[in-house]
Amino acid sequence: MRKTKKNIKQFPDTELLIQYKKSKNNKYIGILFERYGHLVYGVCLKYLKNVEESQDATSLIFEKVMVDLLRMDVKNFKSWLYMVSKNHCLMQLRKKKPDEVENISELEYKLEDNHDSEYVFIKESQLKNLEEAIKKLKNEQQQCIDLFYLKEKTYDEVAALTGYETKKVKSYIQNGKRNLKIILTENHT
Repeated sequence: MRKTKKNIKQFPDTELLIQYKKSKNNKYIGILFERYGHLVYGVCLKYLKNVEESQDATSLIFEKVMVDLLRMDVKNFKSWLYMVSKNHCLMQLRKKKPDEVENISELEYKLEDNHDSEYVFIKESQLKNLEEAIKKLKNEQQQCIDLFYLKEKTYDEVAALTGYETKKVKSYIQNGKRNLKIILTENHT
């Protein structure tokens, strides 16, 4: 059975990596670049503090990734890509003359202490996964989860807005949470 481009874009990261290793076809890396290119760029911009250098670094990182993935077994692509991006930027900073750059250890400490780059990178991915998982819930559960957690309404306010009894709202939220956990767990295996 032949897989279409539309289906390929919906593959989880692990499947894209498997297909890339088998076929050496860059289209699989292209999909990963579409998913994570802006996050890699954000990490580069945080470390390099220069738009042009960050754009160049993002391209170089994905070129490196294409080579490395053929010989490495990567389990968690997002985390691995973050580390590759961070290490690439630190190497670039080390190549600069010492008087042009803060002490690299201090810079690393500041960035890691703030958790800015990695935090944004991971949280954005988690939020994207959560949004996709919420779309898979039953309509009533979607509605109640959205109002209760995202719009921060009380049980009574959710009941008033949806027309459901408060008891039903609580049930939809509880079942929705359980279903989200199942969906998110399935997506990570």
